Amino acid sequence: MTIKMRPSRRHAVLALAGFAGAATRPAWAGFSDQPIKLLVGFPPGGGGDLYGRLIARALQKSMDQTVVVDNRPGAGGNIAADLAAKAPPDGLTLILAMSGNFAVTPALRPAAVPYKVPEDFEPIGLILEAPHGLFVSAKSRFKSVEQVLNEAKGGKLTFASTGAGGAAHIGMEMVKKAAAVEILHIPYRGSGPAITDLLGGQVDLFFATAPPVMSQVQQGALRLLALTGEMRNPAVPDVPTFREAGVDVVVTQWYGLAAPKNTPPAIAKTLSEHLSKVLAMPDVREAIRKDAAVERNLPGPAFTRYILEDMARYRRGVSPELVKQVMQ
Repeated sequence: MTIKMRPSRRHAVLALAGFAGAATRPAWAGFSDQPIKLLVGFPPGGGGDLYGRLIARALQKSMDQTVVVDNRPGAGGNIAADLAAKAPPDGLTLILAMSGNFAVTPALRPAAVPYKVPEDFEPIGLILEAPHGLFVSAKSRFKSVEQVLNEAKGGKLTFASTGAGGAAHIGMEMVKKAAAVEILHIPYRGSGPAITDLLGGQVDLFFATAPPVMSQVQQGALRLLALTGEMRNPAVPDVPTFREAGVDVVVTQWYGLAAPKNTPPAIAKTLSEHLSKVLAMPDVREAIRKDAAVERNLPGPAFTRYILEDMARYRRGVSPELVKQVMQ
């Protein structure tokens, strides 16, 4: 998908580094009119794709530079990440990084991906965090997360996720470990079939990243019992956190921007600065916040530290037995 924009300013490439103060944007490897390609590891219409297109439109406006969203779905976003890792480091290829392909898989199954995090990338900045939520059918007998955890002590409940080894699956396993309960995992290929079975009573619970599912809550089909996160989400202030229920699990689904390793520092810095400007735009903030996500402006090195801390969090929270299970 190519985003149309006003004609790009030509001849913006600097001839000498001494003229850096006069630049209004970076020299994109000497091709000032080349589009920036944003790799997104989801098909069009998915949650990650929607965020990718939101950021692409905003970056185009901020940078006066054509941005092309290139959907490369598959393997939980790992295909797109591998393409980004192997792309020329000229600032013209970016990846919509996320917790799945930049934290969960590299931390728990490093042999399953042909790239290394963060070694093969230049993190540009964090974009947003979206909590995971525990959902039940509106007709479910469960009215609170405490009820679920109490009944789960009998070991007879089931929960759906959108795929084995994904961020949501691992997040719920961390909830189970922290609460000392056992709930059988039923993996699905996407939220659609999982919600269908949840509504039909074939599965008791659905643990998923909240924003893509919030419309079902707003329509009255599902009930949201609890969210991950350190504090209640301002979009749904009546929904408690797992921490309030005594389960100290705060892992979230996050999205950010990264470039290939060895991208020139000046280009990475300019991209990071523009991303910070984008996250301050009222329309961008409104689009992110409306379904319980929250923008997070962590540029450059701060984003790198964030990724490393998230990887460490997954390693601490997941048992060796589960790691073996998802590696099969």
